[in-house]
Amino acid sequence: MSGKIRNTLLECLALKQLPRAGWVNAGVENPESVAAHSWGVAWLAAVLCPEGVDRGVATTIAVIHDVAEVRVGDITPNDGVAAGEKSRAEHEATAQILAALDGDESLLELWLDYERERTPEGRFVKACDKLDMALQASVYSENQTLDLSEFIDSALARLDDVELRRLASG
Repeated sequence: MSGKIRNTLLECLALKQLPRAGWVNAGVENPESVAAHSWGVAWLAAVLCPEGVDRGVATTIAVIHDVAEVRVGDITPNDGVAAGEKSRAEHEATAQILAALDGDESLLELWLDYERERTPEGRFVKACDKLDMALQASVYSENQTLDLSEFIDSALARLDDVELRRLASG
């Protein structure tokens, strides 16, 4: 294994230590890491995968969907970064990371499926991302007596599927 690949693998493991910025900003004590969130999204994609969506593809997208955050950080809507700039920075970082791993272009294409919601799998994982946020907000709200309804409301505004909305709203 080349040193470049090993260094990139180690760099990405830092997602285990990167706290989710939205929870930090909301005053959550000991918030989940970006990697923990990605696991949550992958778990939801695997167990809730509907007919017509490729479970393996959806789970892969879920695992890689936030890999850019190891380089650009966990940019939240409150950070004042325009959506187009956030997307550009994340695309560039993801492309660089995946290229350093000597992978083919298929993983970047899967990331683009998520980012641009251009396939059923990308749209489903985007929904799982929102559902994970709502479920995590419920956990933090209950365990830390915080009002995190804005996170649940934000998720509900992006969820079209009736069952996913029901799960998000409790």
